[in-house]
Amino acid sequence: MHPYRTQQLLKARGKDQVVNVGQRASLYRTIDRLCRAGLIAVHEVSREGARPERTACSLTPQGRATWREWMLDALATPTKEYPAFPAAIAFIPMLPPQEVLRQLERRHDLLGAELAGIDAELSADGVPRLFMLEMELLRATTGAELAWVASVIEDLRAGVIAWSEDQLRALATATQADGRDPAEQHGTLSPAGE
Repeated sequence: MHPYRTQQLLKARGKDQVVNVGQRASLYRTIDRLCRAGLIAVHEVSREGARPERTACSLTPQGRATWREWMLDALATPTKEYPAFPAAIAFIPMLPPQEVLRQLERRHDLLGAELAGIDAELSADGVPRLFMLEMELLRATTGAELAWVASVIEDLRAGVIAWSEDQLRALATATQADGRDPAEQHGTLSPAGE
């Protein structure tokens, strides 16, 4: 099928939840790269009336072999991915606790809405489970993140997780003085006022 139809179909089937189909221009650039690499080939070029030209592509034997190799590897091998959220969590001491709390409360609300949307997709009648497996995975990971964020929010509100600029400075000074790795210092910060 032609790129525009491919993009429409991916979105209609909810695959844009797990595959970044991007803007139409980026999809066309991706298709150009795949053609240059010999992984897909132009199957047909057509035009209907005054509409833009449509170029339909299909996998080449090399493309099919590359896709199959990628699929088998992606299914079997966990990979290290570096999403922004865990990186931001690693640096929360750089922000005031109340600001972190507000942002995590916002994230909690957005995750709840996202989970509701996933649940609506999963409750679609007549769609075999085979075609909903990626949504089940999204539901599990989104639900786990929502539960974790809720637990951090609870601990921030209760003061179980707390820090101040003075505590952070004292920790940095102590770390420099004894030469220990900062990772060994976990647990040094206590709730405010202790």
